[in-house]
Amino acid sequence: MYDSKIRNSETDELFRAILTLESLEDCYRFFEDICTINEIKTFSQRLEVAKLLREGATFNHIAEITGASTATISRVNRCLQYGTGGYETAFERMEK
Repeated sequence: MYDSKIRNSETDELFRAILTLESLEDCYRFFEDICTINEIKTFSQRLEVAKLLREGATFNHIAEITGASTATISRVNRCLQYGTGGYETAFERMEK
């Protein structure tokens, strides 16, 4: 079982709830209820940054396209290089 700094019963419950979502519409409804609009935009921006980094885009280009700060781009890059593989798992499954 994966061990994490964020793992607890409340986080398990959140992730179980997310896993029940079956469509984009379900996701929009759930995330608009549970997150602020800015939180959702932040998540989607980080995912776009990760996608562009995987494609080999430069930090400057990514900042221009996404509006992300270099600190955010650097953080996402660190996660891609040294993280738990969560981005890669998601991208691989989305490509199928």
